Amino acid sequence: MSTHTESKVNQFVTLIELGTILNSSLQPHEVRKRAMQAATSLMNCEVGSLLLIDQEKNELFFEVALGEKGDVVKEVRLKMGEGIAGWVAEHGLPLMVPDVTIDPRHSVRVDEKSGFTTKNVLCVPVRVKQKVIGVLQAINKLSSESFIKSDLELFQLLANQVAIAIDNATLYEEIRSAFLEVAEALAQSIEKRDPYTGGHTKRVLAFGVAIARYLNLSDDEIEKLKIAAILHDIGKIGIEDKILRKKHKLTEEEYKEMQKHPLIGAEIIGHIKQLKDVIPGMRYHHERADGKGYPEGLNGADIPLIARIISVADTYDAMTTTRPYHSALTESEAIAELKRCAGLQFDNAVVDAFIHAFENGDIQTGIGSNAHLISNHAKPLYR
Repeated sequence: MSTHTESKVNQFVTLIELGTILNSSLQPHEVRKRAMQAATSLMNCEVGSLLLIDQEKNELFFEVALGEKGDVVKEVRLKMGEGIAGWVAEHGLPLMVPDVTIDPRHSVRVDEKSGFTTKNVLCVPVRVKQKVIGVLQAINKLSSESFIKSDLELFQLLANQVAIAIDNATLYEEIRSAFLEVAEALAQSIEKRDPYTGGHTKRVLAFGVAIARYLNLSDDEIEKLKIAAILHDIGKIGIEDKILRKKHKLTEEEYKEMQKHPLIGAEIIGHIKQLKDVIPGMRYHHERADGKGYPEGLNGADIPLIARIISVADTYDAMTTTRPYHSALTESEAIAELKRCAGLQFDNAVVDAFIHAFENGDIQTGIGSNAHLISNHAKPLYR
């Protein structure tokens, strides 16, 4: 096999591998970042960038720009038709420019802003359903003086894969957003049965995400936490109004009925196989570190971390919200209570993360007072 043929085989093998990498994530930003890493690697160039079209403003913006000056470059927006990228976006045609200094389409604005020197450029359109949504750029070939025709053909193949990956990620994001909106609407419909706890779900969600950041949870874990937080009290759909709306202390029998709501919620969501990883956060958010919680009396690390996070967020909101059966505590009083119960009712690390988030201004007690209503009956601190 000749050196040239071997090089081509290696390029196409790399292209296939990079296609697999591109489609290994459904997070739009991650897909776009991987796209440019793939482009830079495949084309053996100094830097790469992905520009997307802002349809409302008819401009291109740098969605991803690699290299030391990437952050500076992302501050620049190009008009449609401006620069090589703008020309490719406007005409929908690929472009290979061996020497930008003699091409009138080249715009020096980006170089002037970043201090980078562009020598040669390969730029191809990215199409989704026959519509140009942006362009891929490879800048400054490393192994030779400039890009060649075969580079252009290979780069266009990569752009086609990038387009498919972006389209899939966008569709996933639309479906995800629609699901979350439906989940929030369902939670709100249940909350309307209890008019005393306005904004509870929204606050628990916000508090939980703030805690998660200080525990260094992954994006995937935070996504599960968000859904579990929205749905954590969904089981109250099975609790009678006379119990749920009671203004005074529950009887022992009524409290036992109230304790069933995590199991009811888990049973409801259990019918949706795609949400099986969310159920533990819902099912166990009333468990306690000392094993005295419900529904199963789990303790310590046996309680899923997401459930431990929701427990702290849920109870803090209960303590700082005025209910018919108790007056709201001040923030300092509620935090003192969390500290007192750390290691007993709550996980120590989760309480510490909450306090750090609060001290850094990431916990705002007053949010969501008029939206996403849900009831809370946390015990022993508050029912």
